[in-house]
Amino acid sequence: MTLFRLVLEFMKTGLFSVGGGLATLPFLYEMSDATGWFSHADIADMIAVSESTPGAIGINMSTYAGFKTAGVPGGIAATLALAAPSVIIILIIARFLHRFRENRLVDGAFYGLRPASIAMITAAGLNVAKVALVDLSAYEQTGRLMDLFTWKAILLGALIFIGQRKLKWSPVIFIAISAVVGILLKF
Repeated sequence: MTLFRLVLEFMKTGLFSVGGGLATLPFLYEMSDATGWFSHADIADMIAVSESTPGAIGINMSTYAGFKTAGVPGGIAATLALAAPSVIIILIIARFLHRFRENRLVDGAFYGLRPASIAMITAAGLNVAKVALVDLSAYEQTGRLMDLFTWKAILLGALIFIGQRKLKWSPVIFIAISAVVGILLKF
């Protein structure tokens, strides 16, 4: 039953997450809240693993989430379910491409999807920042504003941002540096 629900959830995600892999994040947060298969902190781990491995981030996250939920069969099912709607839609569009190319309604739909994609990616980014940079439990215990933020993570993020802008190294190097620092400082 879990595999069936996993397939349904990821098919829904694949059908409606327009805008790339990060657009899947709101669906993953909703899935986390509805099913309890993984936590919001697990989603932050999914992003880290998905960004550091080759391939599309949405596919990588679905594989990770499916594996975390139902092992190898879950990883395979979630990956195929996420990709299936796109493949089906692309095959349909390819069949009727000449009709869609000049259609004003299709052009208008894509024009409207752009801001929706940006909003979904922004919301996902804010959720990731909340998980990675804010520590509500520490703040609730002490009531001190300084305990609300995870200062080591904020400092690391700022240093990586500045380093990437100044040094122009490959993002892989910065991901590796972040992983090593995280292990050493036990974030």
